[in-house]
Amino acid sequence: MDFHSKKDVIKQYRDRLCTADEAVRCVKSGDWITYAFFNGKPVKCDTALAKRKGELRDIQIYGAVTIPPIPEVLTQDPDGEAFTYGDFHFSLLTRIMKMQYPDRVSYAPLHFGETDWQTEHLRGPLHDYDPHKTGIRLQDVHIMRTAPMDENGYFNFGISNACMLGWCKAHKVIVEVNKNVPTALGGARESIHVSQVDYIVEGDNEPLFELPNMEASEVEKKIAEHVFKYLYDGCCVQLGIGGMPNTLGHMIAQSDLRNLGGHTEMLVDAFMEMELSGRLDNSRKSADRWKTVYTFALGSRKLYDWIHNNPSLASYNVGYANSFDVIKSIDDFVSINSAIEVDIMGQVNAESNGFQQISGNGGMLDFILGSFWSKGGKSFICLPSTYALPDGKLISRIVPSFKPGTAVTVPRQTAQFIATEYGCVNLKLAPLWMRAERLISIAHPDFREELIKAAEEHKIWSRSNKR
Repeated sequence: MDFHSKKDVIKQYRDRLCTADEAVRCVKSGDWITYAFFNGKPVKCDTALAKRKGELRDIQIYGAVTIPPIPEVLTQDPDGEAFTYGDFHFSLLTRIMKMQYPDRVSYAPLHFGETDWQTEHLRGPLHDYDPHKTGIRLQDVHIMRTAPMDENGYFNFGISNACMLGWCKAHKVIVEVNKNVPTALGGARESIHVSQVDYIVEGDNEPLFELPNMEASEVEKKIAEHVFKYLYDGCCVQLGIGGMPNTLGHMIAQSDLRNLGGHTEMLVDAFMEMELSGRLDNSRKSADRWKTVYTFALGSRKLYDWIHNNPSLASYNVGYANSFDVIKSIDDFVSINSAIEVDIMGQVNAESNGFQQISGNGGMLDFILGSFWSKGGKSFICLPSTYALPDGKLISRIVPSFKPGTAVTVPRQTAQFIATEYGCVNLKLAPLWMRAERLISIAHPDFREELIKAAEEHKIWSRSNKR
């Protein structure tokens, strides 16, 4: 870029630079607003918007995996006079918000991988536009936290790529700059040019949220050991959120496996450990060779520092990272995710406790479907066999049936391997009686007889090999 074009970029920046209060003046009553996901959630602009509660009405705000602090559009508007808040994938904080503001916080189901594609139909060339494709309209304002503008005029989405460029098709786009956001090299659609931004706010450079590094339990270690047996040199790994997937990553880093690949929705510390140990080098991948693909990251500050300008990583939009066609094109793809409970027919719940939303479906189904169609690929759903109530009573996570309101994240015909600390079983193409027997075999021993009786009562089988 020559001197004059650089000079023009600086002028465009200055022309759009304003205070947070000035930026959110573009919001009007009845607007639908999106906040960027994860560490892209704005802070300064959220505070400024909350201050307008007395002059606004019927404002809907949506984000995903809401991280601290609690949005001030909720805390400063306790009676809900102006703002309601929605989340496309509940976090621990969102669950707390739901308890505090039950009538003002809601869950919005989505297939994460579709979000890019959906926005293309909300606003685009006339011949592409389909007003009936989704049940929502284009958002009025999109607000996101980014890295500082580079010399070429681009704001990098950092560790929150996802569908941000697609969502920047909103009528108004506000960027909140934070110097702590790392520059995540693409990939694709990882940045936006200053010319595509309406308002620029220089934030207070708050530290980014870090995902606590929880020590794996003995149960999680046993589950990881069962899954580890299916890994081999050259396979490509996807890890979901939770202690068990991270534990498996730690095991890989300490193993003698070689030439592993990485293609994931969420980049966690385990991928950093696998690469630094020399186990993961992406040398055998049939797509994006030599690169670990991801669409967002949550982890430690060390992970964020490692991501910054790292050429071995490729930040992609979620429409690519979670694409069925992309995942199935990668040979030996191994998808590893966690769940809350599984019923004896093989249905998987990874997101709710009855009607109570716990997390979300995210991209789990995207990876389970894609990995099965990958040559040599396979998917694993991992969960402890039980959990304990506050009084110490154990409850089985392998259940006869789900309680009313429970979400089915993965349908029974799609689930493949299910793993607990008692083993790992393959349900694919198995008839219902066989599924029940296999799942009961990896349930906690204290609940197996109870599950057998339930299977008999439901006529899933009439004679059991377990008796």
